[in-house]
Amino acid sequence: MPEPVKKPASAFIKKPKTTDVIAGGVAVFEAETEKTGIKVKWQRNGIEIAASDKYVIKSEGNKHSLTINSVGKEDDVTYAVIAGSSKVKFELKVKEPEKVEEAPPPPESAAQPAVSDAPKGADAPQPTISNEPTDGSKSSEVLPTEAQQEAPVDPIGVFVTRPQDGEVTVGGNITFTAKVAGESLLKKPSVKWFKGKWMDLASKVGKHLQLHENYDRNNKVYVFEMQIIDAKMAYAGAYRCEAATKDKFDSCNFSLVVNEAPAAAEMDFRSALRRGSMVGGGRRMTGAFASADGHEEGRELDFSALLRKRETEAKTEAQPDVDVWEILRKAPASEYEKIAFQYGITDLRGMLKRLKRMKKEEKKSTAFAKRLDPAYQTDKGQKIKLMVELANPDAEVKWLKNGQEIQVSGSKYIFEALGNKRILTINHCSLADDAAYQCVIGEEKTFTELFVREPPVLITHSLEDQVVMVGERVEFEIEVSEEGAAVKWEKDGVELTREEAFKYRFKKDGKKHYLIINESTKEDNGHYKAKTNGGESVAELIVQEKKLEVYQSIADLTVKARDQAVFKCEVSDENVKGIWLKNGKEVIPNERTKISHIGRIHKLTIDDVTPEDEADYSFVPEGFAYNLSAHLRFLEVKIDFVPRNEPPKIRLDCMGQSPDTIIVVAGNKLRLDVPISGDPVPTVIWQKVNKNNELVLLSDQSKDITGTGGDLNNDNKVLSDSEGRVRVEMYEDHCVFTIEGAEKEDEGVYRVTLKNPAGEDTADITVKVIDVPDPPEAPEITNVGEDNCIVQWQPPKYDGGQPVLGYILERKKKKSYRWMRLNFDLLKDLSYEAKRMIEGVVYEMRIYAVNSVGMSRPSAASQPFIPIAPPSEPTHFTVEDICDTSVTLKWRPPERIGAGGLDGYNIEYCKEGSTEWIPALHGLIERTSVLVKDLVTGDKLNFRITAVNLAGASQPAVTKEPITVREILQRPKIWLPRNLRQTLMKKVGDTINIVVPFQGKPRPKVIWTKDGQPIDSKEVGIRNSNTDTILFIRKAERHHSGIYEVEVQIESMIDKATIAIQIMDKPGPPQNVKIVDVWGFNVALEWKPPQDDGNAPITGYTVQKADKKTMEWYTVFEHYRRTNCVASDLIMGNEYYFRVFSENLYGLSENAAITKNSAYIKKTGTDYKPPNYKEHDFSEAPKFTHPLPDRSVISGYNATLSCAVRGSPKPKIFWFKNKVDLSGDAKYRMFSKHGVLTLEIRKPSPFDGGLYTCKAVNECGEAEIECRLDVRVPQ
Repeated sequence: MPEPVKKPASAFIKKPKTTDVIAGGVAVFEAETEKTGIKVKWQRNGIEIAASDKYVIKSEGNKHSLTINSVGKEDDVTYAVIAGSSKVKFELKVKEPEKVEEAPPPPESAAQPAVSDAPKGADAPQPTISNEPTDGSKSSEVLPTEAQQEAPVDPIGVFVTRPQDGEVTVGGNITFTAKVAGESLLKKPSVKWFKGKWMDLASKVGKHLQLHENYDRNNKVYVFEMQIIDAKMAYAGAYRCEAATKDKFDSCNFSLVVNEAPAAAEMDFRSALRRGSMVGGGRRMTGAFASADGHEEGRELDFSALLRKRETEAKTEAQPDVDVWEILRKAPASEYEKIAFQYGITDLRGMLKRLKRMKKEEKKSTAFAKRLDPAYQTDKGQKIKLMVELANPDAEVKWLKNGQEIQVSGSKYIFEALGNKRILTINHCSLADDAAYQCVIGEEKTFTELFVREPPVLITHSLEDQVVMVGERVEFEIEVSEEGAAVKWEKDGVELTREEAFKYRFKKDGKKHYLIINESTKEDNGHYKAKTNGGESVAELIVQEKKLEVYQSIADLTVKARDQAVFKCEVSDENVKGIWLKNGKEVIPNERTKISHIGRIHKLTIDDVTPEDEADYSFVPEGFAYNLSAHLRFLEVKIDFVPRNEPPKIRLDCMGQSPDTIIVVAGNKLRLDVPISGDPVPTVIWQKVNKNNELVLLSDQSKDITGTGGDLNNDNKVLSDSEGRVRVEMYEDHCVFTIEGAEKEDEGVYRVTLKNPAGEDTADITVKVIDVPDPPEAPEITNVGEDNCIVQWQPPKYDGGQPVLGYILERKKKKSYRWMRLNFDLLKDLSYEAKRMIEGVVYEMRIYAVNSVGMSRPSAASQPFIPIAPPSEPTHFTVEDICDTSVTLKWRPPERIGAGGLDGYNIEYCKEGSTEWIPALHGLIERTSVLVKDLVTGDKLNFRITAVNLAGASQPAVTKEPITVREILQRPKIWLPRNLRQTLMKKVGDTINIVVPFQGKPRPKVIWTKDGQPIDSKEVGIRNSNTDTILFIRKAERHHSGIYEVEVQIESMIDKATIAIQIMDKPGPPQNVKIVDVWGFNVALEWKPPQDDGNAPITGYTVQKADKKTMEWYTVFEHYRRTNCVASDLIMGNEYYFRVFSENLYGLSENAAITKNSAYIKKTGTDYKPPNYKEHDFSEAPKFTHPLPDRSVISGYNATLSCAVRGSPKPKIFWFKNKVDLSGDAKYRMFSKHGVLTLEIRKPSPFDGGLYTCKAVNECGEAEIECRLDVRVPQ
């Protein structure tokens, strides 16, 4: 048995207490912690309180306080203060200066009045507890309404739902339930049930007590149940449930009340008929008054159904209340038929066969003192112990598993012998250990079964949303907490299986599980879910048609001989392959022609260009109807004879662009071949013209360095061939201008100047650098709906030098790292409606800008948002009550609330014929009923209600027709509770609180009287409301006994009810206690009844004795009824005093009456010779010492007739009804105890009334006594 967990000490040295505050006042709760610096949290109904004008939270050292300003009725809830692992709960009770009934009366009060006219018995409403034991079926659980609601999670305690107080009838079943949150627990909590302080109920499990436990995998909650079957009166009392985890401990106290089973009564047809008409008039009714076909509002009474019900109840009444099995087990075989006839047993032979088997099962084992339990249960990975106790400690024991003997092997099985106990321990239980086990000693065996439960499998890594193209491979991946766990996959709620074409493939790799779709199609769109027995994960798959975008097309090239030509293009999909064509024929790679594919970029490179390479080149992507074409033009250099002193000449060709502009993509290499001519070889000067027309010298090179170089400005920087990112290379007939990795700063006008003695030539070249756009600003989210929202954004600050062609939008879940693309066609506008989101999930959005160069970097993520929608309209919106100036409305919550929760309800009304809706209340209300006040009498109003949450208001629910504000007259009627129809017996000093419900409109006038006189308001408190009146006596006295009458009056209509109250006190002591005679070891005593019986009949006396030497009192008789007795077995030589207490229903008298003289028990001499007495003849004819009074009883309740007889020898007793012997009638039971004769009549009916005779006969004579029994039917 695990060591019990110690309950941690509280962190509080001063705890807040429950406080009563008048509405509108201020409530202050104070707490002190043991240490300073501890963080303290305050909660309201399980939700943490934030500081505000309403709630003021202060903390100074170890003193903490919570102040609630302007206390209202909504603040009447449970509060808690938390420090560390300690939590203290307390309540705030709000009192109102004037009682205002806003809410409808509870269902219980509505059901009670319907019983006022019902007879006691079968027609009375039965409790909801099951009084019939069931085999294997779950008994009905009776809990208060509050216990059935979902309790808030307790962050400090262990329980989610605590067991509540219960009430059950004798013979019924009841179940107490405790729930423990298991989401944060590594192992199952330990739960124990106790009765009283120390009685552990685990050892009492059997026929009348069952303990169950299970795990709710959907809610991740452990459920523990204690089921009491066939309850008895002894089961009532206090119970306790304790729950312990590794680092927490919690306990909960609850109580069980066991009521005596109500006796059934005959059906009163007149009362039923009266109730039936009452139902037809729209009055209150209960289930006992419904028609036989199940309709609760029947207009007439079904007499055939009532007769059938009466016959069924008569059969039920005939069933014995005794255990027939016990009687048959103890009775001899000759009595079997008599018992079967007496108790109406029809299948006697079958019962005897079963009884024979029961007797065989009761045969005591000679080898086992204690057998194995029928079954054991443990969790996977835990250990279990199977224990038996032997009658002979030296006996040899064998353990079997599924019929095979268990051998010692390692540490799996451990065999222990402790005295006469034999223990089999199974370590690290697995599913293979789930089997049947036996313990064998000789020829005897004991069997059990072991059940091994698998722990819940949790999902440690969730699914991710995916966006793929048609035909691509899709792979969903999750990771679970245990290897080899079973995982079920679903698509849109339908379980997935391996199809014939292997559409879906399932893969396991340790703790990882995969769902693979080899070739995705449009039909694969949807939500995919992975389920385990401990959780689930959902992801969305979007399959899009393939659409290819060209980010950079190939351009025409002009290349000189033996130079390199490079065609390059960029597409949107890096997985797309393609082919290159030359004049329509596929290009085959060789040593001079190379084809490359890196990511989204495709290149065709031709080295050492020749005239044969001049052609039209095209790139064709596979699977798409695209054809990207460009022309390669071979530049032929012609050498002409030029005379000397030729002026320099620049021959520019800008590759199809405008004569002076070259466009280059940022990051690419710019290479510009400039053919030149001149003799002598000219000096080349490259300059960049700034915006202010200043010149920057880039290079100065000439074949003849000593020639014209002296004319250059020495301040300009001269770059060598291999120097810098921007450089110029000189050749015989041309120069090459190169920019490695073009940047935005390289954009501008470049001027090339040629100089020689023959002249000068100048040309300007404009270089434009284009790039992808800058990322836009973070998008804004507006108009959030249930599964959609509007995304808005602004253009990027820099468009990259090219106009923005459109935008690409992506989204992801907040806790995910995978972004999912929402559009494949570029968005032209600056807003987009995103759809197909999951309500309640947190999302983020980001945006890309796209121009002809490519796609920008992503923008910053938007603010996280949750798709939510307004709730649906409230349901069952009805009018409950109408008064002259107010209307009471009630409704039920909406069917769909959604992830946004429910903030409250808004009530409005408008007059008939008007369209202006007026708010009935200021602000929202959280209740499902409301009293609308201050209305104008006679107005016809329409009412409507809307439910409101974060997303807004729902559609309104409107009353079906206009409501006229006018009170409806209703006759006054008192519904006197059943327990007040008999005399109410209370003790002196008790508190009397009598609640009498009534009905009537307008509010009736209530008048109380006692014995016909008005009640003194100083001694008796009266409180009246719209639906009941309360009589309250704080401390009852004997003079409060009497007949109280309550009267409710509306105009001339009156209804009355009477209540009899009897206040009991302790009786006075008996009178004249004296010793009548002393003989041998006996003393005869005699006394008279007390003068004061305490306002209750004397039920008996208690007689005590005391030795004169010690004067210690010992009880001789208890509950003794007569006024004389004989104390026997006294000790010789001692002297005794005697005292007598009187007793009534209240208890014993405070004082006792003591004998004035003592009784001395004389010692007998050794030669004592007893005198010879003539033997006295004690024979006596029967004589009745107590009369048999006439009785009047109620039909359906057991009745008894009692008298007393004396006679010697003991007379035989006979009972007669109307001169007919009752000995053989099972309806009557006859008792005789110490001369007191009792005839019990079981559930009499009017036919059982008549003249009853008791006759006593012995050999000395006979005597008779008669009485009349009247059986009346309750009205």
